[in-house]
Amino acid sequence: PASGILRIAVDATLPPNRRLSVLEPIDTGGVVRLTPQIAAELGLAVESHIGADEFAAVVNRAGIALNGADHLFFFPLAEHAALTATPPSDTVRRLRADDAAAFAAFEEAAPDDDLDEAFVELDHWLVYGAFVAGELVAAASMYPWTGTRLADLGVLTLPAFRGRGLARETVRALSADALRQGYEPQYRCQLDNHASVALAASAGLQRFATWDVIAQD
Repeated sequence: PASGILRIAVDATLPPNRRLSVLEPIDTGGVVRLTPQIAAELGLAVESHIGADEFAAVVNRAGIALNGADHLFFFPLAEHAALTATPPSDTVRRLRADDAAAFAAFEEAAPDDDLDEAFVELDHWLVYGAFVAGELVAAASMYPWTGTRLADLGVLTLPAFRGRGLARETVRALSADALRQGYEPQYRCQLDNHASVALAASAGLQRFATWDVIAQD
């Protein structure tokens, strides 16, 4: 569809946390993916089309809250080979369970709001970190989305160590590992998070779309 027009795609297999989502690629139309139950609640027919503004009004009238749109970034296909061929720097390596003490100290030093927003966890599927003088100062982790080959990532650098390119190096090392294992790295951030947008660009990620999802209870 044309820009500003959304296609309705009904899918009974969607997980509860993505039972309603809106994907709007740059410079073209988008798609609303939703379960049959929500489609019936909104009065939307399978494979029909609706304007983005009209859809927002329909959702609002139904009292359904969305989480708030994110930018969605991916690495260009043309960059995959170079990314996977580049070894991590001496300061960056994969983190494992025996890094628990270093990761706990990292969490203790990080601002609470940053921890919540970044959602970086040592028990995620794949985790990388950057060290300075033996201290873990930046970390990035990712986990695959159920039923997909997408690996969603988050990253966090301690405030005193920002501006050194550590997050960029960590994201690229993490993403290269995921690509080697057959997963596509996916990076998301809120539309007004200018620091995260800048990090995505510096890491070589390109903006593909905006994406919104139903708010969790």
